[in-house]
Amino acid sequence: MASLIPEAAHKVFTPETLRSAAKQSERIHIVPVRLRRAIKKILREQEKPHMKRKVLSLSESFSEIKDVNLQLATSTSKELVEDPLKSMERSKRWKIKTSYGDIGLKYRDDETVAYVASRMPAVCSACHRVLREVRRRLPGFSPARVLDFGSGTGSVLWALREIWPRSLERINLVEPSKSMQRAGQSLLQDLKDLPLIHSYDSIQALTQNLEKSDREHDLVVASYVLGEVPSLKDRITMVRQLWDLTRDVLVLIEPGTPHGFNIISQMRSHILWMTKRKCRKSDDACNEASKDLVGLKSGAFVVAPCPHDGPCPLENSSKYCHFVQRLERTSSQRAYKRSKGEPLRGFEDEKFCFVALRRGQRPRQPWPLDGMKFDTLKEQHAKRNPEDLEIDFEDQFESEDEDIPYEEDPVSYDSDITEVDAIDEHEEEEDQEAAHADLGSGWGRIIFTPVRRGKQVAMDVCRSTKRDGSEGSFERVVITRSKNPTLHRQARRSLWGDLWPF
Repeated sequence: MASLIPEAAHKVFTPETLRSAAKQSERIHIVPVRLRRAIKKILREQEKPHMKRKVLSLSESFSEIKDVNLQLATSTSKELVEDPLKSMERSKRWKIKTSYGDIGLKYRDDETVAYVASRMPAVCSACHRVLREVRRRLPGFSPARVLDFGSGTGSVLWALREIWPRSLERINLVEPSKSMQRAGQSLLQDLKDLPLIHSYDSIQALTQNLEKSDREHDLVVASYVLGEVPSLKDRITMVRQLWDLTRDVLVLIEPGTPHGFNIISQMRSHILWMTKRKCRKSDDACNEASKDLVGLKSGAFVVAPCPHDGPCPLENSSKYCHFVQRLERTSSQRAYKRSKGEPLRGFEDEKFCFVALRRGQRPRQPWPLDGMKFDTLKEQHAKRNPEDLEIDFEDQFESEDEDIPYEEDPVSYDSDITEVDAIDEHEEEEDQEAAHADLGSGWGRIIFTPVRRGKQVAMDVCRSTKRDGSEGSFERVVITRSKNPTLHRQARRSLWGDLWPF
């Protein structure tokens, strides 16, 4: 657990390791070969006529749910902090009762097949991006027991197999739709070396079938499910139950829309508020000698994306915090996705919002730039040796993909033709040996695409304003080449979603 891990020694970063530690984004995610093959197989077996129409109908259902959810009160976040249990909407609900509460869409066979064909690869890519960052930020974290709430067709499970293939021992899936459960099982049929997998219709069924000592999970994930629940009361109940089942890390993922951001922001505020209240009650009940021990064993802090645990600085603004993951489209997506009169691109950008919370107190780490001195461009020129003046023509031109991270990809992908089994084999990434950004509050988050103008780079960064991470702010950071050429070079290579050192 985070509360039992000693604080790491002061890391001495260099300009090179700073760049490696700050890197969190991924260029383009290629859906695993085995998942692509499994999707094509299930579509051959279950594909029904008018498939494009069914995919369009599913998309319209998502939009209708979003419209209903947008009718909720705009003051929800404030009510959550002041009195979470008082905030009960009286707005119109969709009368579909499930284990999630009242939801707006019930997945039957048609909706499930359409989801597998059109949405599953994108959701899996977003989950892979989020869980990969959790692994980078928590190098010693290797979950053995995992709970996937709202598992659907198993997108999180496929991402987990890529991120932590060796540590997984048991995965509990909670999914009320029988059609989704059957599809998820069909997709896993040809896989080997799977952990122990159990499916449940509800959290209640899970807790009834497990011993009390087995109910806590190292990692709990709820992806793309809270947005389907219009009732705030049901969402709060779900997240409180999920937190009670979490031994270490809880991850919530939603679509990268203003509504998705509001949900993530609300649930983040509620968990932090709830744990702070419990800490205060524990402090009041304990004597001075045991207060430190209680503090270590209680509380919660944000692992990602927020660098602090204070109120979100974007809550009352017109902006919203979200990220993007580009993925190579599968053959099923290319076949059934709508195209507005133009050839469908070989890739798509999946926008998402997320939060990863960990039990315990945020480690007190030195800020990464503490003690570091950077020469100005003028000082660097004064220190140059004659041999440094030799021209390296390759360094005179910066590649366009560094400046424009999300442009039309010139490569024509045909992944389903050039499938190679070796591609799907898990390989340890090179960054495992590189420096990692610690969990201290000295790493800000770049939450929009950096703007590069001439010899300066402007970045919108969410950062902590206090060393203990209790408060944060949103501000624009401008890095110029003349004042700090080292950080300027890093800024030019930074992408939306990367960290920024302070």
